[in-house]
Amino acid sequence: MAPFADSLGTEFRKAWLDIVCLTLEKAGPAFIKWGQWAATRPDLFPKDLCSKLTRLHSKAPAHSFSITKNTIEGAFGRRLSDIFEEFEEEPIASGSVAQIHRAVVKYQYPGREEVEPVVVAVKVRHPYVGQSIRRDFILINFVAKVSNFIPTLRWLRLDESVQQFAVFMMSQVDLAREAANLSRFNYNFRNWKDVAFPRPLYPLVHPAVLVETYERGESIVRYVEGLEGDERVKSALAHIGTHALLKMLLVDNFVHADMHPGNVLVRPMDTGTSSPPLFGPKPQVVFLDVGMTAELCRRDRINLLEFFKAVAIQDGRTAAECTLRLSKKQHCPDPSTFIEEVDKLFSFWDSSLDGKAFQPADCMRQLLESVRRHKVNIDGHVCTVIVTTLVLEGWQRKLDSTYNTLRTLQTLLFKVDWAESLSYTIEGLMAP
Repeated sequence: MAPFADSLGTEFRKAWLDIVCLTLEKAGPAFIKWGQWAATRPDLFPKDLCSKLTRLHSKAPAHSFSITKNTIEGAFGRRLSDIFEEFEEEPIASGSVAQIHRAVVKYQYPGREEVEPVVVAVKVRHPYVGQSIRRDFILINFVAKVSNFIPTLRWLRLDESVQQFAVFMMSQVDLAREAANLSRFNYNFRNWKDVAFPRPLYPLVHPAVLVETYERGESIVRYVEGLEGDERVKSALAHIGTHALLKMLLVDNFVHADMHPGNVLVRPMDTGTSSPPLFGPKPQVVFLDVGMTAELCRRDRINLLEFFKAVAIQDGRTAAECTLRLSKKQHCPDPSTFIEEVDKLFSFWDSSLDGKAFQPADCMRQLLESVRRHKVNIDGHVCTVIVTTLVLEGWQRKLDSTYNTLRTLQTLLFKVDWAESLSYTIEGLMAP
């Protein structure tokens, strides 16, 4: 139906996009998650479809409290009242895979006295979601295998994409894996006072239930969409977000791959002193929902950083050549034409600015359109990092239009040989 949607005009195209989203929402949790994953692949799918899929409605009806109670008691082998002093029966949020309750937990660590009550968020997986996802995967995998026999779709390598998506989906369904991610991020940012993550409360961790600290704060959306005021805080938030991403990418090689504003909270930093700070409270950024992460091998990190560097200095030819190396199996039918088109694209941007500041992220988005048209392959985990960078850059530009994520990356990469110890350099330059 997609070709007809293109040929029948703009209004029909919009209606078709609405139908795609509605169909995915009704089809089941795996299809919803597939749509959200597809939104991160502008190298495979048209820009308007990706934009539509980012708003895919993932809210699901909440399951009953009796199911929540049975799931928790079955996971931990203890009565709910033995674990929690208070437990809100109504969930505060519900998604396609799990729902979240607020509670107060009080339990004993082995060999220790009772700790103080802790306000927590309890994430409970919906019943039968595992079976539903396995059923959906059979259908998705069948469609992917059929696509290999259709010449116009073969280049997409949907069967490989489905395997990448399977890894992504498992990270969403297995709440114990999300707890491990939280522990890793907390360790990586243990010395950063202006960045925080929820802490999983072991041993209250299970594939179907995750108990983590309840993080207070207001959504960063208020600052992103605010038209005026809070300029000092906005600028600080832009810097903190960029520094956190660059640490994840360059030092830790462990990137939070779902950093849209809905997963980011802001709160005043606790300075540990009673006296007010001289220039007002410094903000602290809290990153939530770390089920989706990305790690790169050394080869991919080198190529990706060279790509970012080329984009930042407006070197279209090098950016295109780096792009062609972002997949271990490159099937672009005409690499030289792709390189020439990207080179012209960068030259056009350079000549059309009319004194305005060059925005590398805008150029990168058009480059990804060229990637799709020329059937250039980019490995999924690499594209995830690129899209995460673009998402972060997008809301940071709204916070502080003078701040440029890729320029910061360029400056950092030209200061040091990244193959040497970047950890010392970045921590020294950016740690608070």
